[in-house]
Amino acid sequence: MAMTAPVPIVVQESSQVGGVRRTASDLAIELGFDPEGAARVGLVATEMATNLVKHARDGVMVIQSAVDAPTWIELLALDRGPGIASIGQAMQDGVSTAGSSGTGLGAIRRLATRFDVYSSSTGTAVYAALAPQTTPSRRGFDIGAVCVPYPGEHVCGDGVALRNEDGRALVLVTDGLGHGPLAAEATSRAAALFAGHDTSTPVGLMQRLHEGMRGTRGAAAALAEVDARRGVVRYCGVGNIAATILDHGATRSLVSHHGTLGHDARRMAEFQYPWSASSTLVLNSDGLLTNWSLAKYPGLAERAPSLVAAVLYRDCRRHKDDTIVVVLRGKA
Repeated sequence: MAMTAPVPIVVQESSQVGGVRRTASDLAIELGFDPEGAARVGLVATEMATNLVKHARDGVMVIQSAVDAPTWIELLALDRGPGIASIGQAMQDGVSTAGSSGTGLGAIRRLATRFDVYSSSTGTAVYAALAPQTTPSRRGFDIGAVCVPYPGEHVCGDGVALRNEDGRALVLVTDGLGHGPLAAEATSRAAALFAGHDTSTPVGLMQRLHEGMRGTRGAAAALAEVDARRGVVRYCGVGNIAATILDHGATRSLVSHHGTLGHDARRMAEFQYPWSASSTLVLNSDGLLTNWSLAKYPGLAERAPSLVAAVLYRDCRRHKDDTIVVVLRGKA
């Protein structure tokens, strides 16, 4: 499964709310929502964007398909302050700090299939996921991602593909060299090869990707197989994809070797790491700064994975590259 790469929509004035609604409704129809469902998506998007205009600074909306359920739509509203003093109070209908009816967050929670929010003095992130009525529930691991193109581009050279099963997940994250259409082409080739081949080892699959990507611009890539039953992560990385396992405040960086799939990948090796029910895996391209830390965000590690990815994107992106952040953990 792969996800669309959305272009973030700046929301700083009321005239921009309509564009958010149309973008969300159009994507919902594209993903298979019926007219009533698409209208529900549009209403949620309107509430989220309106809240950014009324309450926030530097508001941005990210509208995307879900990485682990491609018929679901995910809406993320991100801002840089001033934060919500009491989320519990803000969720109550009729409560507002801006003189409005105060139904925004409460209405979003009621209409969404999944909802989450994280707020501090540095900003707020609101997450809403909606599913078509006939769609199956999301299975396997709880996985979320944000994948955003280089500013000014409409295609992303970063990408993610996965197989998400009960007890086992196989996740591929790629960063096509540079940005723009040629980088996106390399990442698309990697995703197609990933979907068309199976192997018993991450190294074996990475070798197939390497051979199959010759003739493209090439890409950095990381492949992680998370096996909850065995309590182990098998990992193979080539190039500058970063991978980190978080567990009870401790962090472990996973080892990758230098190289570029499709061009020069002289050394591939598999490394194994312990995995527990409390572990979280974060994979990201070099569009994210290297010094990010969830320790700066008390309680964020327990929030929805797409919300975690979105906060890291908001605060730690480089602004001069494609950016992808993928977050995976076992279901609660």
